[in-house]
Amino acid sequence: MVLTASTMLPLGTPLPLAAMQAGLRPVSGGPLEGALLADRPVLVLFLCPHCPFVKHIEPEITRLQHDLAGRTSLIGICSNSTATHPQDGPDGMRAQALAHGWTFPYLQDPDQRVACAFHAACTPDPFLFDAAHRLAYRGQLDGSRPGGEAPCDGSDLRDALAAVLERRPVPEPQRPAIGCNIKWHPGAEPAWFGS
Repeated sequence: MVLTASTMLPLGTPLPLAAMQAGLRPVSGGPLEGALLADRPVLVLFLCPHCPFVKHIEPEITRLQHDLAGRTSLIGICSNSTATHPQDGPDGMRAQALAHGWTFPYLQDPDQRVACAFHAACTPDPFLFDAAHRLAYRGQLDGSRPGGEAPCDGSDLRDALAAVLERRPVPEPQRPAIGCNIKWHPGAEPAWFGS
C-alpha cells in the first residue's frame, strides 16, 4: 500500500463523458446511460474491493446511495490493474456491491483511460460535478481514516453535495482525498502521477 493524495483536478473541469462511455465496462448496477446523467449532479467515486481506505467508507457509500436517490447520479469506477491485483476484477467488484447493497453503476476501467481523464490518483477518490457537469468538488469524504477516532460520516462530501443541490458555492477549503494509490498497469503509470 502506498499512501497517496488526490491530484485536486481544477474546479470547473467538465465531466469526461466521452472517455467514460468509451472506456468503461459495466460490472454491477447496470450500464452508464445518458438518462442517468441528464440534468442532475453526478458523483463519481474511484473505488476497488481490496483497499482498506475504501473498506472503511463502504457503509457511508451505502448511506449516500440511499440519501441521494433521485437527486444525484452515483457512479463507482474501479481502475486498478487486474494484472497486479486480480481481486479488484469483476468478481471482486460484484461481491463488494452485493455485500453492501450497491445498486448504482459500478464500472471497470480496464485500460485505465478513465482514471487518466480524471487524474484519479487514489482509492477512494471522489469527484462531484454539478448539474451542468462541471467539477464542483474533489477531495475527501471526511476527516476519518481507518483505525482513527473521527467518525466516518461523509461530512466534507455531504456539505459539498448540499451546496451543489442548492446551487450555491461549495465550501472551502477542499481537502485532498487520501488512500491507496491507483494500481497502474506495469510500466503504464501516467507522467502526471506522483508529480
